[in-house]
Amino acid sequence: MDDLQLLRELRSDTGSVPPATLAMGRSRVMAAIAHDATIGVLGKQSSERNVSHIRFRRRALLASAAAVLLIGSIVVADVVRPTPGATAEAAEILNDAALATIRTSDPVMAPGQYLRVDTKAVYASTVQKDDGTAVAWLETTGGQMYIPADITGEWVWNREPRIPTTFFGEESRAEAERQSAPAEGPVFAGPQLEGILRGKAGGFYGGSPEQILGTPLAEAFRTFPREPEKLLQLIYDRTKGKGPSPESEALTTIASALRTGVIPADLRAAMYKAAALIPGIVVAAKQATLDGRQGVALGVHYADGKVRDDIIVNPATGQLIGERTVYLVAEAGIPANTAAAWTSVQTSVVDSAP
Repeated sequence: MDDLQLLRELRSDTGSVPPATLAMGRSRVMAAIAHDATIGVLGKQSSERNVSHIRFRRRALLASAAAVLLIGSIVVADVVRPTPGATAEAAEILNDAALATIRTSDPVMAPGQYLRVDTKAVYASTVQKDDGTAVAWLETTGGQMYIPADITGEWVWNREPRIPTTFFGEESRAEAERQSAPAEGPVFAGPQLEGILRGKAGGFYGGSPEQILGTPLAEAFRTFPREPEKLLQLIYDRTKGKGPSPESEALTTIASALRTGVIPADLRAAMYKAAALIPGIVVAAKQATLDGRQGVALGVHYADGKVRDDIIVNPATGQLIGERTVYLVAEAGIPANTAAAWTSVQTSVVDSAP
């Protein structure tokens, strides 16, 4: 899952977020924990170290995606500020993606087959020093989610380890190595963070079955409105008070649902059309590449203009390629114009699961 909730409703069990970050009000991106924690579909994860992980919050319904991390280098994203007319341009691209989605057949699975969702994810981790400054680095992880043709059956998730891969200077590298070193003293058993996990209907770690906006998948497919205005209003109603802004929360909620890989074509198209109605959506980059696949990045800025959430789509096919959170200014040890969290997704049909 983008580490499932995963890949978003991640929440913190230990650690604390740097005060400066809290002051910025970025609860979505700066989550305090000591290795990742997942809830909902993924359950919970925890660690004993005081490290804050910047990542996508919310439910990634699957350990979706296949993205590529530029190992050992800074991930730089395009800097785009809101400009007049950008929203109309973004809406046109999203509506084109909706039309392409309707023309694209959903994957057909026979009994016994699985939809395999491959995910690569990058998250920033930070450590606050005694002098109030922060040291940050990027970690990469991934996994494969196997979803049976009958989505109420047993899902299988192969979770890959989380490994520091990109550093912002020697102090960043040294701190990442220190945090990754084996803990001394007694080690307390916790949730299984790597390897093969199984859960009925996507209910990993003893959690409830996979859901969208609090609604079980099958029910959501059946009952969610296909009218873009009604669907967007439903999203606003169920995410009220969450995230840095209603617009950002709506866009990332849509991305989280699309990343599952199981949304039927008519509902996917409605989600793209609903996204086209979100105020403030801009074309962040007309050519954005993740995992060797190129698409258009469409994003919404936080109120202070310092952070932007993007989704990356292929308008010609209607495929969601991935998503990212971009820091447009330096903060918490992360350089300006850095994708502090991102994922990419690929799906395929396979005959078996691990």
